[in-house]
Amino acid sequence: MSDKYIKSLILYIKLLVFLLSLIPLFRLIYLGFNDALGANPIEFVERSTGTWALVFLMLTLSMTPIRQWSGINSFIQFRRMLGLFMFFYACLHIISYLWLDHSFNLNEIFKDIIKHPYVLVGFTAFLLLIPLAITSTKAMMKRLGGRWKLLHRLIYLIGLLAVLHFLWLVKKDLTEPLVYASIFFSLIALRFIYKYRTHFKLSLVRR
Repeated sequence: MSDKYIKSLILYIKLLVFLLSLIPLFRLIYLGFNDALGANPIEFVERSTGTWALVFLMLTLSMTPIRQWSGINSFIQFRRMLGLFMFFYACLHIISYLWLDHSFNLNEIFKDIIKHPYVLVGFTAFLLLIPLAITSTKAMMKRLGGRWKLLHRLIYLIGLLAVLHFLWLVKKDLTEPLVYASIFFSLIALRFIYKYRTHFKLSLVRR
């Protein structure tokens, strides 16, 4: 296949991924207009946007291991888009909490953060996401140089905080947050295994 064909194919796949990534938003809008958000619509919106932010976080983290183990470098081109959708749904999650749940009452929000550690953990994860979103462009990558990779390693801490946020939020059935926790730690493990395997192979070559 020619480079031109591959580039066109990747462009079409990116467009498809973009449209698919908007489905959760369109679903929420559709349910809202049809009064189908359940008995507690605010909680439904918060849970839905938070869950999808976590899904896109896992998808973003999966791009590097998939590229490493498959040898197909094209996968890494989807990482930025998935990361920005993660930030988008995280923004909707935070806005729904601040606006729909607390009407931007800073006093109530502060009390809630003090009372519930999972809120503090969630806010911390979101604040750490902001510099990653701002520096996601190619121009910022060039401008920051080696510091860009160092900054974007925050994604691992964000992932840990997001999983913790979900675990502490759920009070009874921990099945779903534990599934996400398992996926997160599996993705981290795959990176370490690949790095160790590559290092081991290089050591054998040098002997």
